[in-house]
Amino acid sequence: MEPIIRFRVRKELDPTTERSIRKLKGGLIAQAFTDIIYFDTEEPDYYVHYFTTTPNDRDRACEYITSYSLSNSLEEVVYLL
Repeated sequence: MEPIIRFRVRKELDPTTERSIRKLKGGLIAQAFTDIIYFDTEEPDYYVHYFTTTPNDRDRACEYITSYSLSNSLEEVVYLL
């Protein structure tokens, strides 16, 4: 079974932060961690984005999300679940 990686993102974002989130998702696809990223609404204030990846890429994908969040000051916006 392929691991599912989930991360939560606030719904209300300024345009710059929203662009950074799109770049994060694009980077996950460009790095070949996944082909598509899905999202669902969670509570009134958050989206949960999720995707499947190979067991070998799971840790690398989580590290990518964490390091991207830190380097782009998204710690208060993106939460790895």
